[in-house]
Parts: sequence; structure tokens; C-alpha cells
Amino acid sequence: MRKLWEAICALPHRGSATALEAQMAQQLKDYLARLGADISLEVQTFQAPRSYGPELILISLLLAVGSLGGLWWLALLGTYGFWAHFSGWWVPWRRFFDRYPSQNVLAQTGQGHKTLVLMAHFDTAKSFFLYHPKQVRFFRRNFLINAVLATALPFGALVPVVSQLLGLYFLVQAALLTLREFREPYVNGANDNATGVAVAVALFKELTKDPLPDYRVILALTGSEEVGAKGAEHLARSGRVPPDALVLNIDNVGKGELFYATGEGMLVYHAYLGVLLEQARTIPGAQPLAYRLAFFDTRPFAARNIPCLTLIRLENGTPPHWHWPSDRPDGVDWGAVEETLNYARTLVRQLA
Repeated sequence: MRKLWEAICALPHRGSATALEAQMAQQLKDYLARLGADISLEVQTFQAPRSYGPELILISLLLAVGSLGGLWWLALLGTYGFWAHFSGWWVPWRRFFDRYPSQNVLAQTGQGHKTLVLMAHFDTAKSFFLYHPKQVRFFRRNFLINAVLATALPFGALVPVVSQLLGLYFLVQAALLTLREFREPYVNGANDNATGVAVAVALFKELTKDPLPDYRVILALTGSEEVGAKGAEHLARSGRVPPDALVLNIDNVGKGELFYATGEGMLVYHAYLGVLLEQARTIPGAQPLAYRLAFFDTRPFAARNIPCLTLIRLENGTPPHWHWPSDRPDGVDWGAVEETLNYARTLVRQLA
């Protein structure tokens, strides 16, 4: 497990829908191909953006221009775009941003009429000043301020003074996001999410040698999670995961206290359901968490009422080194990774 993690971290980054993400996908496919002939492999390709910035710039400009020009209908479109971006809803401009190739690497083992999906994303994110270690604890508060202002803006656009202030605010937001696109690097992602990939693959390898009775197990290593769970959304739409499957997602497990999420949602909250959640409540070593800080790859599955669970480690409410250049191998506590594998193994084995 550690050797695989080191190989993943050896690349400078695995930025969503970049050439290095594609290179890592090929390395993961080659690695899984060596596990044995009883494993079937598949690579799903789809289109995705390389950053969430351009779409948020458009949304900020819609809000700014609508407010500054007193165009409530344009501001309302920006409000919908804001909610849609953070909730995974459809927007008419999506195809203009989803322009770059990305991929999911899938492997399957075992026989049975039940399905268990082990999922972890392997791409990495661009940094931003909001993720600075001294600022990141305010990330949720800053997001909620933007959400309230974006929601109220169509009404504020009808009041001259208010419309000017709100318009200028979102114009500044657009400028800051534009600077991010030109200046900020992709992070290495040793914790987010090379650790999750290492744990998911290690558990999958164990299940190929000692199968889970009556289960087929799908390992889903997803691309472009950091730009809107694009890989997970494509997987959910592909029909490869049946509605009664169990989805265990592993994300950011290299340091901190272990939690199992009971649901997620930055704006619209989706409560998890199913036997994995019920069993997690009975296993010592992890605490329950209603996750509102960001989204996981489980979002499209939870929205479809497919039973899910996500394991994550946090320090002071946030993943350590989250989306910051310090997310490198020396920031990972390997003992925490091994403890996560032990917890996940116990959780999965109880399905038998």
C-alpha cells in the first residue's frame, strides 16, 4: 500500500483533466492489471474542466452585471448558477467548460447479486488563498456569506444602493478567481487523495484474494472530483452502479481524527442511508459527521438515494493541508492511513 502511495505522490500533481491526471490513470490501470486474470478492467472517459474557476467567474459576472445594471433576471440566472454549481444541478453553459478529457479507472472482482463499490478520487486541486492554513478554518463561514448574498442579490438588484454594493462585491470575487487561474498551482495531493486511493486499492486487493460472499466488488478510482465530482457523476449516469449498490468512498485519510460522514451538502444536504452507515455506528474508531464543508464523490449517488458512506480524517474541522502546497508526503501520518484501512476492512467484512 505504501509503495503505491509513494508512486502516486511521485508526480508533481494530478490536476483534474490534465495530462498528468491521464498519466496517473494509466499507471493505476497498469498496476491493477498485474493483480490477476480474475479482475476485469475498464476506463471510462468523459469531459471535464481543469478548474472550477472559469464557471465561478461566469457566475460572479452574472451576479455583478445583473446587480450593477439593475437587471434582476440576469442576477437571478447568476443565483441559480451559484446553487447549481455547489449542488450538482444542470446548467445550460456546462458544455462550454467541460472541454478536456478525463477518466475513471474501474476494476471488478468477485461474484454475486450484491454490489460493493470502493471509491476514491485520484485527481488534485488548484490552490487558493482561502485554503491558507490560517484562513481555511473560516472557509465554511465565507462560503455561507457568498451563498446568502448570491441568493438575496436578485432582490437587492431592485434597490439602487444595495445593487451597487453587491455588484462590486461579486466583481471583486470574479477578479480574485481570475488571478487564481493564472497564479495558483495544482497541489501534490499526498493526503488529498493519494491516501484514499492507496486504502481503496489495498482493500480491493484483499477482496480479490479473500472474496466477500455474494458480492461483486467494483473499485472506482475517479478523475475530476476536485472540479465538481465529474468522474463520480459520469459513473453514476453510466449504469455501472446499480441502485441497490453500497458505495464506500475514502477521501483525505492521511492525518487527523477519523470520521464517517452521515450525509453531505454545501447547500442542499443529502443524508446517507444504508447498511454501511448502520454498521459504521457500531464499530469503534470513528466518529459521525454531517459534512457541510465541501462535497465528496458520493454526492451524485446520495442524490439518487444509493446507499453511501465516506471515511475522512479532519483536524480542527478541516482536512489537513487541504488544497494547499503543503499537501505533500511529509505531511502524511502513515499510521493514520493504516488505521483507516483496518477500519474499512472491519466495516466491509461485516457485510458477510
